[in-house]
Amino acid sequence: MTAATDDVLTAPTGLRLDGMPGPRPRLSWQVGRAAAGFDARRIELTLDGGAPVTHVEEDAGQIGVTWPFEPLAARARGTVRVGVRSGGAWTPWSDPLPFENPPLGAQDWEARFVSPRTLGGLLTAAPLLSRTVELPAAVTRARLHVTALGLHVTRINGERVTDEELAPGWTSYQNRLRFRTHDVTGLLRAGGNEITALLGNGWYRGRLYWRGERAFYGDRLALLAQLEIECADGSRHVVATDETWRAHTTGVLADDLYDGQSTDLRAGRGPAEPVDVLDEPLDRLFPADTPPVRPVAVVPGGVPFRSPSGVLLVDFGENLVGWVRLRVRGRPGQEVVVRHAEVLDQGELGTRPLRSAKATDRYLLAGGGTEVLEPSLTFHGFRYASLDGVEPEDIESVEAVVLSSDLPATGRFRCSDPDVQTLHDNVVRSMRGNFLDVPTDCPQRDERLGWTGDIQVFAPTAAFLADCSNFLASWLRDLAVEQFEDGCVPFVVPNIHHNILPAAAAWGDAATIVPWTLYERYGDPEVLREQYPSMRAWVERLNAFAGEDGLWTGRFQFGDWLDPAAPPDEPGAARTDKDLVATAHFVRSADLLARAADVLGRRDDGERYRALAAKVRAAFAAAYVTPGGRLMSDTPTAYAMALSWDLLPTPGQREAAGARLADLVRANGFRVATGFVGTPLIADALTDAGHPHLAYRLLLERACPSWLYPVTMGATTIWERWDSMLPDGRVNPGQMTSFNHYALGAIADWLHRRVAGLAPAAPGYRELDVRPLPGFGLTWAEADLETRYGRAAVAWRVAEGTLTLDVEVPPGTHATVHLPGSEPERVGAGSHRWRTVCPGAPGRPESIADALDDAGLWRRLTAIMASEGIAGDEAGAAALAARGLPLPLTELAAVVAPRATPERVGELQVLFDAAVAAHHG
Repeated sequence: MTAATDDVLTAPTGLRLDGMPGPRPRLSWQVGRAAAGFDARRIELTLDGGAPVTHVEEDAGQIGVTWPFEPLAARARGTVRVGVRSGGAWTPWSDPLPFENPPLGAQDWEARFVSPRTLGGLLTAAPLLSRTVELPAAVTRARLHVTALGLHVTRINGERVTDEELAPGWTSYQNRLRFRTHDVTGLLRAGGNEITALLGNGWYRGRLYWRGERAFYGDRLALLAQLEIECADGSRHVVATDETWRAHTTGVLADDLYDGQSTDLRAGRGPAEPVDVLDEPLDRLFPADTPPVRPVAVVPGGVPFRSPSGVLLVDFGENLVGWVRLRVRGRPGQEVVVRHAEVLDQGELGTRPLRSAKATDRYLLAGGGTEVLEPSLTFHGFRYASLDGVEPEDIESVEAVVLSSDLPATGRFRCSDPDVQTLHDNVVRSMRGNFLDVPTDCPQRDERLGWTGDIQVFAPTAAFLADCSNFLASWLRDLAVEQFEDGCVPFVVPNIHHNILPAAAAWGDAATIVPWTLYERYGDPEVLREQYPSMRAWVERLNAFAGEDGLWTGRFQFGDWLDPAAPPDEPGAARTDKDLVATAHFVRSADLLARAADVLGRRDDGERYRALAAKVRAAFAAAYVTPGGRLMSDTPTAYAMALSWDLLPTPGQREAAGARLADLVRANGFRVATGFVGTPLIADALTDAGHPHLAYRLLLERACPSWLYPVTMGATTIWERWDSMLPDGRVNPGQMTSFNHYALGAIADWLHRRVAGLAPAAPGYRELDVRPLPGFGLTWAEADLETRYGRAAVAWRVAEGTLTLDVEVPPGTHATVHLPGSEPERVGAGSHRWRTVCPGAPGRPESIADALDDAGLWRRLTAIMASEGIAGDEAGAAALAARGLPLPLTELAAVVAPRATPERVGELQVLFDAAVAAHHG
């Protein structure tokens, strides 16, 4: 091993304030290598107009450090900086981090919600609210605090106050309504100024859910705005929404998130109309706690082309979320219509998967020159768009504006297999498209909801790819306030579903699993502290469901949703027993709640819920596990849960279950046989059971269903179904078919942790577990992650039988490194390299199972079976071979052709033996 070190004592970097805006933010920072073992910290607070105040603590924590000063008031502003002591010497101070609080409570607002009195009814044009203000002098400081019931696009003197789109986003509006504060100093001037806000229906009043409901939260759009101004002459001014504001009609004739936006570019602002001041409560307001939705990319469209029916189409080359921006020339009143879809179906725009969503933007041109056509009050999920009403020669440019919550990217994965790399890229793209203020299931059809089950399985992957700590913590706050009094968790958050049935395993377990994932990946226990009542309420609800026997049975469940064996219109018809799935999740949630109680110092709760988890685990084993380690649901998902969540009482049962899982994977021809529940677990279960080569075989399979099948079909995002598009190019006939659904992309977490080998061994990656899986079809892989402590990275490469492993460990952390054939080695901060002999490929196969495990050999053997009329493909051959997996390979012919004559069996075995000999030289 070689290592690099750095002994220079440097100032802390990366200072951040979590829980800001707010009265008591938490501090986190990074230190240099020389200060990694610091034993004290000092924090300096300087409020505007005040002297610095320093707090010193004998403590080595640097993640989620509790605010040591008096709570910050509304509109408090200042700076904070930190330093640490290492080896008896203090580091230099970090750069000061400025902060500023907005209004923090209802008492801090002068503004009231205002709504057009006569304009802006349902299914009418979007209204514009306006107000003018005269200022006596140049502006030295100005802040705008703004939100809406509905969407708002706010301008001052014609300039947008922010690049945020779809503000204020979607929260549980009846409980929590986000506002955002903008520095608008540069937009105001001495003399006359105008503030305007275009209001749209959005989630508040637009169509939600496939049942077509509108105005779910209310039927009146409204604006709340408070502009606080300081001028050079010392005067202060507050412009707040009140009865003096005015309303106007606009050229936005219709707007809806599902259906699109219609705009008449000829129309100007209508005459002023009065507004009403609404008696809306202000105590549900909260300052923005997540990054806004922004344009994060612009993707140029390809050259427009004609479909078989003559429709003008454009391909943007990737499935994305946002809208089309067109620059066109045309005559006054000419209508241009843009329709969106994710795929082409028989060469035409594939709109059937949209169900009732129209996903159509319409424009009436003003004429007289080039016009820019793009909406602002809707979004679409699409790769393709049709352009009606305009000819190619009148199009100056066409591009797609990509929208997403602007989360900082933190993790990266790369590997030697181009298809696996594309799979990972597709995961990233699906997360980007569906992390649009809420972690949604899909971005295109008449749904786009925050399904709890989807994010529960995907949260570990998401927490690696981007800093989504605040994004998901905010969503969890909505989950907690939407949780029913009896502890049941809604199927979707924000909850517009109003569960007809009370709870579902894997979906409701988001209440425990997502907070624990955030703690595990980011290291700040505040998320557990805040969510603990919600976590406990959910587990207590499960305990009540289960009763004395500890089994959660007999109730509605989604189960292993979208098991690939389920019929297209029965996505819940999985092979794994739903009660088994439910009770397994009961164990999982009780166990995580016990761990959370331990972290928070709740000793009694920890003991109680550990005992509950043990009771339910024993009940699970008694009801669903045989003494020999077989599960009553003999499916990959059942074994994956049992192995991953320690549901098998004895080592013998665990070994037998791992072997059975391996045989099921072989028998299925290495095609995926898991749905939402089993998919995030199966690769880990195989790896932990000693079969990483089979996990790789699953990963690298390209036939349907598999992770790489969509890649072979040209997918650029993760599909909802394993076969959203059939091999012949037709769209799956099920009415629920999305081409941008991140849940099945949860395999990326295994790529990060196991293939590359970068895994957390302690909360926040304070300890790293470096345990890569070199080989098995890849020649190199690497992952890097910006942890709270700094950059961590693992890269391995196999060349000429030598494994080279490079590991970067952030200051303040350690890594335990596992090399093949060597004892684990613990290393500290710095860059490290190892070179060792890489384990060779397996020798000549002895059993039928060995032959199946060798992808190249099995292709040869399958080709023989196909030519001899025994099996049509590798999966069919595997199903035949499954009858005798442990038998010697010399009996393969007898196993796959049991009705053949002895002479025929002998002839086949000769062919098989020759193929084996050729494969192994």
